[in-house]
Amino acid sequence: MFIKKIHNRSGSVSVIVAEKNKGKYTKLATIGIARDESEVDELMDRGRRWIAERQERLHPTLDFDGRAEAAKELERQEVERVVSSIENVLLNGCELILDRVFDLVGFNAIDDKVFRQLVHSRLSYPASKAATVEYLKNNFDEDVDLSKIYRYLDKLNGRYKDMAQEISVRHTMEMLGGHIGVVFYDVTTLYFETDREDDLRRTGFSKEGRHSNPQIILGLLVSLGGYPLAYCIHEGNKYEGHTMLPVIEEFVRKYDLEDFIVVADSGLMTAANIAELEQLGYKYIIGARIKGESDSVKKLILSMPKINGQMHEIDKGGGRRLLVGYTDDRARKDSYNRNKGVRRLERLYKRGRLTKESINKRGYNKFLDMSGDTTVVINRERISQDSAWDGLKGYLTNTDIPTGDVFTAYHNLWNVERAFRIAKSKIEIRPMFHFTRKRIEAHVCICFVALKCYKELERRLKAANIGMSVDKVLNMAKTVTTIVFRLPESGKTVTKTMPMKRHQRIAKLFTGEFWGMR
Repeated sequence: MFIKKIHNRSGSVSVIVAEKNKGKYTKLATIGIARDESEVDELMDRGRRWIAERQERLHPTLDFDGRAEAAKELERQEVERVVSSIENVLLNGCELILDRVFDLVGFNAIDDKVFRQLVHSRLSYPASKAATVEYLKNNFDEDVDLSKIYRYLDKLNGRYKDMAQEISVRHTMEMLGGHIGVVFYDVTTLYFETDREDDLRRTGFSKEGRHSNPQIILGLLVSLGGYPLAYCIHEGNKYEGHTMLPVIEEFVRKYDLEDFIVVADSGLMTAANIAELEQLGYKYIIGARIKGESDSVKKLILSMPKINGQMHEIDKGGGRRLLVGYTDDRARKDSYNRNKGVRRLERLYKRGRLTKESINKRGYNKFLDMSGDTTVVINRERISQDSAWDGLKGYLTNTDIPTGDVFTAYHNLWNVERAFRIAKSKIEIRPMFHFTRKRIEAHVCICFVALKCYKELERRLKAANIGMSVDKVLNMAKTVTTIVFRLPESGKTVTKTMPMKRHQRIAKLFTGEFWGMR
């Protein structure tokens, strides 16, 4: 009897047991069908056991002197000896992967075990600090006390902010070939589960619709690819446009940047901001409020032919260029959103719920007119005028780069938008339950470092063609086991990480070779 591998047309391999008798092959059993090398090896082992069992049944061994039973007893004793030497079993697959990422970015320069644990927890088990303490105890046998964590946050405060940002910037510059080139800035709001305000947590316009909850404003500066560079925290009622210049000025001063372009949304830019950017010698690309231009410029914009993907340029003087582009997709979106808003107004009108209090000129309420003191009507002419702008988008810049590059750079703002989505949905930076400025700043610093680690792991997975998201990799890694053995003679410990068959797609992440280590 012997094992035979048969290569099928589909690319799979059938493993069978066969025998040869008088020049003819006879198949005795099909062990299984394999689709990769690891499955082939497993089926070969099963085939050998099948042959051994078959031969034992056909030709049973006569154990006159009890040697077989003695061997079985020795085997049992050896297994018991090995099992009794197990000191601990850890579900630490996430920890092993994130440790490597943390170190390779350079955050190991922050020699602080608690900081490292809190960063890892934001990625593998984002939860409240109390739940994080239980997670560390249950999964890593870490004896961490909740009060110790809170005291730690009070001391952490801004201690690592500058260091964390500098590590992130240096690593990002290395990834981008030594030149950052384009920086993207945007803000979001982070709300708190409380009604109490203070000098930092203030009610204001919430991007999450939580207008009654106190909030803070978080500004984030990222590079091409969405790698976080710097962040800032402001009072929840501060105007967004006043948050950008301070963080950019500090960033430029600290890292002595030259020849870079600031990209931001129109909501962050005022005439004063633009003038100050130019005075400081910064290049910029911002979304333009083309409906707020002068009558002559608006007339010129509306007279331009609307050809999908075509850009038109208007010289604004002083080195400023207004670029206006049109796309069919944007036109359809603008039309759909306006019609949806108008239908809402029509429903309210039929129910008699449109009053003068409805007119606030925000959103699609700008289509309302008030006659006298009581009558509110929908202005159809204004709706028609608004439709003339469907599909048009403006960009203001003081650069001399080609129009296509301006368009590409601005639309890479999705990088910072995605960074916010990761921070909110994966790292769960909000809602916040901290009530002091020190702990709030410490929490945001931890989440900033976690975001950088997330992006670096994402980059490495893509470079290795693993074809899995960060979230899927970390979820799978949560079931990877590490066994700690204690050697009875020397008292030393030996650890063995045990990726199982279902972990084969991420098994390489637990090898030093994958991370460029020996």
